[in-house]
Amino acid sequence: MRYQINLLSLPFAILLLAGCDKPAATSSMVLEGKTMGTVWRVSLADVDSGRKAALQQRIQQQLDSDDAELSTWKPDSVLSRFNQSRALTPQPVSENMADIVTLALRIGAKTGGAMDITVGPLVNLWGFGPTKQPSHTPDEAEIAAAKAQTGLQHLRVVQGAGGQWLQKDLPGLYVDLSTVGEGFATDHLARLMEQLGINNYLVSVGGAVLSRGLNAQHQPWRVAIQKPTDRENAVQARVDLQGHGISTSGSYRNYYELDGKRVSHVIDPLTGRPIEHKLVSATVIATTALEADGWDTGLMVLGSKKAKALAIQQQLAVYLISKEGDGFVSWMSPQFAAFLIKPESTGAP
Repeated sequence: MRYQINLLSLPFAILLLAGCDKPAATSSMVLEGKTMGTVWRVSLADVDSGRKAALQQRIQQQLDSDDAELSTWKPDSVLSRFNQSRALTPQPVSENMADIVTLALRIGAKTGGAMDITVGPLVNLWGFGPTKQPSHTPDEAEIAAAKAQTGLQHLRVVQGAGGQWLQKDLPGLYVDLSTVGEGFATDHLARLMEQLGINNYLVSVGGAVLSRGLNAQHQPWRVAIQKPTDRENAVQARVDLQGHGISTSGSYRNYYELDGKRVSHVIDPLTGRPIEHKLVSATVIATTALEADGWDTGLMVLGSKKAKALAIQQQLAVYLISKEGDGFVSWMSPQFAAFLIKPESTGAP
């Protein structure tokens, strides 16, 4: 039996472009660190270099706090305690978590359940959660048992004058916010920058990115979508975010090989199995990184045909890359085309 994990370097399919090669017209600063099992990066313009240490500490503290709330890997996180509880009564959560779950439920409904934050039992079954990796390919009985513990209809957000709560009607329901956690943390970093009086920044957590203002060359912040290959820095397309958030979900970045077959980390909640279709990358640009992060996973699960139809119906800014023969073909919605730095032909190998 062949068993191999392959998790390539970050930031997962989004390349942060430094801008022009000429010297910076004003001061610039780049801060980096680790959070949520991935990396964060903050690029700043027009910021006093003497603030670097304090900013690094403040950013890390905030992200550590977010991780302590949303992590499924930390047994004492707020989310883990909700998952461990068998109670069917409402459990108190922060306003942030209530907002995340509300948005995830909305996108989940619009994708027909393709984006499902209750898919945790299936994620764990296939070895992409905090439990140990499987020694064999799950059989039909195991998949059915895990699927029986999932379903967006079993989770609801309760809002009231005294706060907000999460409630489940299935004791074993397991909520996994990893599909939207990076987007939320990215938006949270952007809010922190604004609170600190910083107006020109590019922030990212994992594959979710958001920008405001201009870079040190007084140019718009730009990012690149990476080609779906193991070769780093291979650019598929470049975009000007125009103050928006962007996120990419890809089936080629996080996988392992089991019994001679590649197993993708993207799980289809309807089949209970990793996706096997030809769509390998879905990129979404939205007003917030959280929303972009929510949509990209659902589109990846749906596959090219359904993802295109949904992008048109919902008027989403979407860029899809599919495997075709020995190369790749790309497709973009009209809304996405408005963000391209320059037109690029589809069907690029």
